[in-house]
Amino acid sequence: MAFTNMTKSGVAASLILALAGCSATHSGPANDAKSGVSGTASLFKTANPPNLQTSPPIIYLADNLDEQDQLGWCIDTRGRGFGEELHAHSCKPGGQALDSDVQFSYEANSGQIKSVAYDNKCADLSMPSNKSIPFGLLDCDANDAAQKFDYNAQTGEIYIRSQADMCLVAGAQSRAAGPFMSRDLSVKPCASVETALKQWVVLAN
Repeated sequence: MAFTNMTKSGVAASLILALAGCSATHSGPANDAKSGVSGTASLFKTANPPNLQTSPPIIYLADNLDEQDQLGWCIDTRGRGFGEELHAHSCKPGGQALDSDVQFSYEANSGQIKSVAYDNKCADLSMPSNKSIPFGLLDCDANDAAQKFDYNAQTGEIYIRSQADMCLVAGAQSRAAGPFMSRDLSVKPCASVETALKQWVVLAN
């Protein structure tokens, strides 16, 4: 009988250790998400993730939505080459030379979203009253509140640092853009927008 009791006790101890190990393993991705590191996409359980073919750094929607070639949706300059307006666009494939205008990095300390292709150019909420094109790509200014954003890597929301209830969102309607597709890029109350249009992944180099 004593042997049986010891066996039950040992099994119970083993179960406790196993559960503790599972808990420790699960906490890893959550900690990574808080720091905004690459790999955040694994936390977002979307039914339709994109098949990215774009070189990082990029900021893209976790859900592919209706992008026809499964390329995903990235922040991009409007038009070919440099443009002072931003929108959401198919994440362009082809390597550094061809996809550079959809490459943007996020700097958590300054809160700035910086263009990789165009030196010292940052996303700027320069026309907040313009519902379809409120964002410009202007000279970076660390003191400009219109260039300061925060990123919650657990929810995927990018919001205005001075207005935490206002999120960066892709437009609900898509349209053709040559061989690609585009959408408006705007700011809306976070609570009023469906998750798929406001859940971003910040993918660093």
